[in-house]
Amino acid sequence: MNNSNHLVNSDNVGYASYLFEQEKNKRYLPGEGPYVAAFASSNLGDVSPNILGPRCINTGESCDNANSTCPIGGPSMCIAMGPGQDMLDSTQIIGRKIYEKAKELYASASQEVTGPLASAHQWVNMTDVTVWLNSTHTAKTCKPALGYSFAAGTIDGFGTLNFMQGTTVGDPFWDSIRDQALGKPSEEIKECQKPKPILLHTGELSKPHPWHPDIVDVQIITLGFLAITAIPGEFTTMSGRRLREAVQEEFATYGMLNMNVVISGLCNVYTHYITTYEEYQAQRYEAASTIYGPHTLSAYIQLFRVLAKAIATDTVANLSSGPEPPFFKDLMTPLIPNTVDRAPVGTTFGDVLQPANPQYRVGEVVEVTFVGANPKNSAENRTHQTFLTVEKYEATSATWKIMHNDASWETRFYWHKGLLGHSNATIQWHIPDTAQPGTYRIRYFGHNRKQDFLKPAVILSFESTPSTFDVVTTW
Repeated sequence: MNNSNHLVNSDNVGYASYLFEQEKNKRYLPGEGPYVAAFASSNLGDVSPNILGPRCINTGESCDNANSTCPIGGPSMCIAMGPGQDMLDSTQIIGRKIYEKAKELYASASQEVTGPLASAHQWVNMTDVTVWLNSTHTAKTCKPALGYSFAAGTIDGFGTLNFMQGTTVGDPFWDSIRDQALGKPSEEIKECQKPKPILLHTGELSKPHPWHPDIVDVQIITLGFLAITAIPGEFTTMSGRRLREAVQEEFATYGMLNMNVVISGLCNVYTHYITTYEEYQAQRYEAASTIYGPHTLSAYIQLFRVLAKAIATDTVANLSSGPEPPFFKDLMTPLIPNTVDRAPVGTTFGDVLQPANPQYRVGEVVEVTFVGANPKNSAENRTHQTFLTVEKYEATSATWKIMHNDASWETRFYWHKGLLGHSNATIQWHIPDTAQPGTYRIRYFGHNRKQDFLKPAVILSFESTPSTFDVVTTW
């Protein structure tokens, strides 16, 4: 799912989780069953599911080059594609492949994880770690900064201002805009981050809050022969290999042999990407987003070795907890103010503006449009657990059975914002091949913000049940 997707939904790994849970939670709606299938992120920093690779969308030729750019149109024309007809189709194809392999591994698993549970955790000032490169030479991490290629984005989602990946020299135009808007980066941070040309010196910006964290978590949890390293960011493939090997080696040095080291990415606090030193020199997107400088990976390897040794030697209690991170009580105020919802004259919230057709076939799309209200109201006041339901009439019991909710892959919920508090909500049901013939209805659940003169705003719930429609297998 690239950055043109405006729906809130899972990506391919989430779809794999969805399929596995649907398999295990028969007769439950998505998200409501007792079985949880967690498909966690590992060292995914430079991994893409868009397996057809990057191509210039205007000419069709490959743009798999160091700058991910096209001869005509530049970087914005260079986009990687998945195996499907569109990104939703690609997400399902890749997600199903992940699910099927996971199901195979699940069915054939034979080694039970047993043994003692241990953990080690430290806070570390990642802007000031001395890294031992060898027995005689050291280097240091840097205050955080983002490079030019960060603004370029990637072939999975390009930036908007025609920045290019692989940029190792700054641009006077953008440097001057940065200097006037945010102040100049110090010589210290520019020298430390080389060869990264600094676009945003986030480690030297602190209003209204620090732009990037200085204090970062490092953590290992072990259960028997399994060691989970909790990584505060996105390691590249090679960064992950090096960390796993180093941690496994450290465990072995102190008597814990054959440890299975797993990387759990994006844990505790987010610090963008972590590339190898060699990848950092090329300054593609991930390297430009390695915020603590070229020796970030070496610093993490050093820090995680300390944790592994502490667990192996049973000296976790002697570890320093490190400098605690700041706790921010005053969070930033929303940039978009809450506005009162209004229904057109002669209507009320939930009224049907475009009804469903009387009849549909399997494979078609049911679409109903309602007088809507800001869905943010519902997120803050969860009277209902879903924005929508698709329900089937059961003649034997004379009741309506919920078949799908807003977490179902077959449904879509669109909110169309108008002027002066007016809005519409459109619900779609993409009728699956598995749908049984019968009578159905779509229901809409929402909340509207109301405010009378000189009175505080109140949130009111509403729901709508439009007319029914039939689903048939053939005309």
